[in-house]
Amino acid sequence: MTTARIVTSYGKVYIIELDDGKRLSASTRGKKTDYACGDQVDIDVLNQEQAVINKVLERKTLLYRSDQWKSKLIAANVTQIIIVVASVPSFSDELIGRALLAAADANISAVICLNKCDLPESDAARERLAYYTQFGYPVVEISAKEDLSPLMPWLDGQISVLVGQSGMGKSTITNALIPDANARVNEISLALDSGKHTTTHAQLYKLNATGSIQAAELIDSPGLQSFGLAHLRAESLPHLMADMAPYVGQCRFSNCRHRQEPGCAVLAAVAAGQIAPSRLELMHRLQDEIAQAANNY
Repeated sequence: MTTARIVTSYGKVYIIELDDGKRLSASTRGKKTDYACGDQVDIDVLNQEQAVINKVLERKTLLYRSDQWKSKLIAANVTQIIIVVASVPSFSDELIGRALLAAADANISAVICLNKCDLPESDAARERLAYYTQFGYPVVEISAKEDLSPLMPWLDGQISVLVGQSGMGKSTITNALIPDANARVNEISLALDSGKHTTTHAQLYKLNATGSIQAAELIDSPGLQSFGLAHLRAESLPHLMADMAPYVGQCRFSNCRHRQEPGCAVLAAVAAGQIAPSRLELMHRLQDEIAQAANNY
């Protein structure tokens, strides 16, 4: 059996790397495309430039998103997700919450990275992120064009995947870490208050050991505007949310959905200001989405 690793995913076409460092273009047998950047795969080498993927080998982790119709793989065998947000353009708290849930469900560590912290708008962004820090989610502040040093210890020895909306600076971070990466830097449309998509595929880069870090790897992924979690179980949501987990098992009813049930510990915590109402609303939306997906299935 010949094995290789997927280092670039274009959706239906992949670039794979053999153990000796040689790279080939690879297709799949049939219409199967459920492979991700970072996957170890069994292949048949066709010639000096091409191969065909037979199957994926056992994954240690898999980060993906899903809705009621399909799943979209993001990265495989990563140890850490870095959720990149920025002072400008404005970021989505909902997407942060969903990405944290996906990471927790996949048993992947998560770090929130605030980019462009040198801008005047950074104080407002920092205040919005303060909620996450009190529940143990690390928040690292950088200015990718000026200084990446605060992020470096978090990359040390990790296989990290950058995730976030377009315009947050993921490709700028990649370019700063790997000058020859040639990742296109996102343009920001101030009129639309969002970034234009420029990264259209997932790409794995290797970071050479330096005085500050061991050898590490980084996967840059396309910008996200949504993060479906239809694959989660509704009853697992409170367990996966760090602010709600302490109240699991304290409700009067064991099957409490934390909506209008009497004796609900989560509702009491929201009323007491210990859980943000927006987080409860997120959980309710996800419960509804998961139920709808199950009905459609």
